[in-house]
Amino acid sequence: MDPRSEVLLRQAELFNGPLLFAGLPADDLLSHFPNAHGWSWHAGEYALLEARFSKRNHFGTQPSERDAHAAVVFLPKSRELTEYLLTVLAARLAGRELFLVGEKRAGIERAAKQLASFGQARKLDSARHCQLWQVRVEHTPVTPDLHSLARRYELNLPDGPLTVLSLPGVFSHGRLDVGSALLLEHLNDLPSGHILDFGCGAGVLGAALKRRYPDNQITLLDVDAFAVESSRLTLAANDLQANVISGDGIDAAPNGLSAILSNPPFHQGVHTHYQATEHLLRQARQHLTSKGELRLVANNFLKYPPLIEQHLGPCQTLADAKGFCIYRAIKD
Repeated sequence: MDPRSEVLLRQAELFNGPLLFAGLPADDLLSHFPNAHGWSWHAGEYALLEARFSKRNHFGTQPSERDAHAAVVFLPKSRELTEYLLTVLAARLAGRELFLVGEKRAGIERAAKQLASFGQARKLDSARHCQLWQVRVEHTPVTPDLHSLARRYELNLPDGPLTVLSLPGVFSHGRLDVGSALLLEHLNDLPSGHILDFGCGAGVLGAALKRRYPDNQITLLDVDAFAVESSRLTLAANDLQANVISGDGIDAAPNGLSAILSNPPFHQGVHTHYQATEHLLRQARQHLTSKGELRLVANNFLKYPPLIEQHLGPCQTLADAKGFCIYRAIKD
């Protein structure tokens, strides 16, 4: 059981009636609250929860229309995303209670200050290195327009400027990260056919690929609903069309790909996870056509080349700069 869920169970008497858990972990929490439902924006966690608690979960950037007498937000990593989640739920909970639970090392005490705009916040519990806060919504905010919260910036690429829009919670929100910048410099000589941008984030790579290779079919894939929506906004801002899908890792990708390109994520919340990237390297072969190519950027301290060569073929280093490497391998 997630420690944040354990804290909620310590205060179970507070949660009666219809209840919404926002960003809940994929654990057993819903079994303890039969009148509760979950809202997830992580496709993997949503799938696990829905498999166990059918029709009690919702996936997307907006909560479902189900009524709730109270809501609990599980603290995400992003301050901007926390503000959006609290505001969109407080807008529905006039005179009702909104809770925030999170780990101390994730900054729960700082985040709890964001409750003050809705009423008098108070700390209810502190255990398992977590804290639980509560506010009765006395000052009801206006429901936020998610798209208006997107940060817009321009990239000056060799084939012209590219507009990027990123929503709260998306990796490298409002700026281009170093790894993606390096990968953008090494998009030459890709094969014709179907190209996948794995872990698309705000859609920088996918949009650049579609503009550079307009005759190729381009698919963008991400586990995060806010990233998927950001990618759609970025494509639209540049008058580009591509397929954008949500799914939990490479298993959600189509087959018959001529190339997979990625700046793969290795953080989830405050924790570090390499499983999604390692699974990509193990399974890329299954999704690539004969002579299909994998090209990715990664921190140079990550020992990916042996894994690439074990599961795909000889690994070539196209670039090594600013702490990152560009790796390329062709299915043998």
